Amino acid sequence: MSAPASSGRDTDVAPDSATAIHVRGLTRTFGDVTAVDDLSFGVREGELFGLVGPDGAGKTTTLRILAGVLAPTGGDATVFGVSVARDPEAMKPRIAYMPQRFGLYADLTVRENLDFYGDLHGLPRGAERESRVERLYRFSNLDPFASRLAGKLSGGMKQKLALSCALIHRPQLLLLDEPTFGVDPISRLDLWIILQEMLTEGITILLTTSYLDEAERCDRVALLDRGRIVALDAPRALQADLDGRAFEIRASSPRAALRVLRECQGVSRAAAFGDSVHVTLNQPAESLPASLRQALDAAGAGVESIATLRPSLEDVFMERTGG
Repeated sequence: MSAPASSGRDTDVAPDSATAIHVRGLTRTFGDVTAVDDLSFGVREGELFGLVGPDGAGKTTTLRILAGVLAPTGGDATVFGVSVARDPEAMKPRIAYMPQRFGLYADLTVRENLDFYGDLHGLPRGAERESRVERLYRFSNLDPFASRLAGKLSGGMKQKLALSCALIHRPQLLLLDEPTFGVDPISRLDLWIILQEMLTEGITILLTTSYLDEAERCDRVALLDRGRIVALDAPRALQADLDGRAFEIRASSPRAALRVLRECQGVSRAAAFGDSVHVTLNQPAESLPASLRQALDAAGAGVESIATLRPSLEDVFMERTGG
């Protein structure tokens, strides 16, 4: 059972045989800046878990700590029972870490990059390696480009090659830092197909993303803001917390509507979304309260339509962070 959507903390995932990652009180400072602030959460084996938030939320720093690349300032995390603070090298054979700017060698071909990372992970050359490479070619569609220099690949193909290099040693845990950042929509879809295939094989995936539509694909997400978790649960559970409280208002003067709604009692949050205004109430209601409609009319906002809104993760994030 997941932690309650309102708690913001994953208190139920205890370190046991089914826990891939167990984080408690994880903190990292850089001088006077606290990048990661007392994070606690757990990731179950075989789960797709997302760390979601804008730039500067602490996502990359958290991932680097879990990968054993960066030491925590406080707290600890275990990866398959191994402390990343005390023994970061011990868990590395079981994981693959793909940073935003993965270290592909531009002057090596696709196949040479795969062989290089196979050698780094101690994968013997021979039938087993060939079998793994052929399999990676199949789901990445890189086979026709095996002899092409990595530096000559498109952005999406580079990301697929980077992911293939990370998978060459068959890790149990994938740590992916914004794997689809800057990737075209088709390649982005291809990458997600690959990730779904990895999940069916039991690989645990922890990824970071600032794309909230991608976050909805995760089994559970932790929403981060300025180094802290503001919400943690399954995406639908987080969205359900706003059911009956969210409305979309279209008006001839969205600015006037926004200004009025932000001053009204009973409104938790009002924010501009394109040419409409999304308003969240403190309590569920079957329709927008008459008092709010009257305030909009009095301000000359020119209300054109009011509709109940199915909350998105973006609505959830804005609600939990105050916009």
